[in-house]
Amino acid sequence: MNPEEFITSYETALETQDWKAVEPLVSENASVTFSNGTVHVGKENVQKAFEKNFSLIKNEKYAVENIKWLAKDENYAVYLFEFNWTGIIDGKSVSGSGNGTSALIKEDAKWKLLTEHLGRKSD
Repeated sequence: MNPEEFITSYETALETQDWKAVEPLVSENASVTFSNGTVHVGKENVQKAFEKNFSLIKNEKYAVENIKWLAKDENYAVYLFEFNWTGIIDGKSVSGSGNGTSALIKEDAKWKLLTEHLGRKSD
């Protein structure tokens, strides 16, 4: 798997809304910042945050587009992107979008998410 394939695998794993599908793609040292400003450091905390979202947002669809690579080598990759999501919360259709930055690291010969920062789109 290369960094581009990682992004597709990550999107697919998130859509399962099952941590077991996402977990192999996340570094033990991961950090995730959601667009609401909450920060989750360490794989265990990232897992709790993702599982909370999975239980809250039903039928979530998550898409990444307009990827811009800032750096890529055999062990690290950093990219900017736009994201969109839709789902159902408390029986109501909801959606969101924003800009993100992610850093990937190669661990045990596999690409994994080291950090992801999701922010709201600015006007």
